[in-house]
Amino acid sequence: MRHILLVSLLLLNTALLSGCLPAITTAAGIGGSAAITHTTNGITYRTFTAPSSKVRVATLSALNRMQIKVVSEILQEKSNIRLVAAKTNERNIEIQIEPISTNTTRMRVTAKSSAFSYDSATAEEIIQQTKRSLG
Repeated sequence: MRHILLVSLLLLNTALLSGCLPAITTAAGIGGSAAITHTTNGITYRTFTAPSSKVRVATLSALNRMQIKVVSEILQEKSNIRLVAAKTNERNIEIQIEPISTNTTRMRVTAKSSAFSYDSATAEEIIQQTKRSLG
């Protein structure tokens, strides 16, 4: 009797859990592809409800607070997009500040640790520190 009960329990578990394998496999695939896309893409965006001039000042303040050296700053006259290049010993950082309207600005940050490797965490922290500077 005990043997039949154990076999029945195993068969029931197998039947119930067999539907979970495709779900687990799909979830792992989605999570894995999202991580790869984020790592290889490495670009972080944020839109602020603030004029681009204020976002620029907040960005420079954030970089200063993080002790990241600004290498260059260029304003593209045609598009009115400001490009800020910054550098640490191990990272090259590119920041794009784009006015969307008079009181809305999109910020794009890319932090490269090598030619093919991006550092999304540093890019996100620059955005968070810029947000903090804006108040």
